[in-house]
Amino acid sequence: MENEMELTIMRLITAAGDARSLAMQAIRAARAGHLDEADALMIECDKKMVDAHQCQTGLIFAETNGSPVPITLLMVHAQDHVMNAMTVKDMAGEMIEMIRAATPAEKPWK
Repeated sequence: MENEMELTIMRLITAAGDARSLAMQAIRAARAGHLDEADALMIECDKKMVDAHQCQTGLIFAETNGSPVPITLLMVHAQDHVMNAMTVKDMAGEMIEMIRAATPAEKPWK
């Protein structure tokens, strides 16, 4: 059971870290004027965050069903990754929308 929990925690860290990286890539793409790419990266970021939340939910359900999750440095690290990824994702979304609003709309005429 302990090994399974460690694997879940590592999956949580990986998913959250991937989500954060995708959000940062999305910001860079938007800054370069590639808004469609930024949107695609944010969709991938959302998928990774769903993965992270599923891991987290699994750990919460395990605890509520009588299998306490030990508070280890690895678990604290995982939760830090999740919170950081959530913050970066939210800020990336706001930054991309600010960039989109500041980008002059293409005119359909010449």
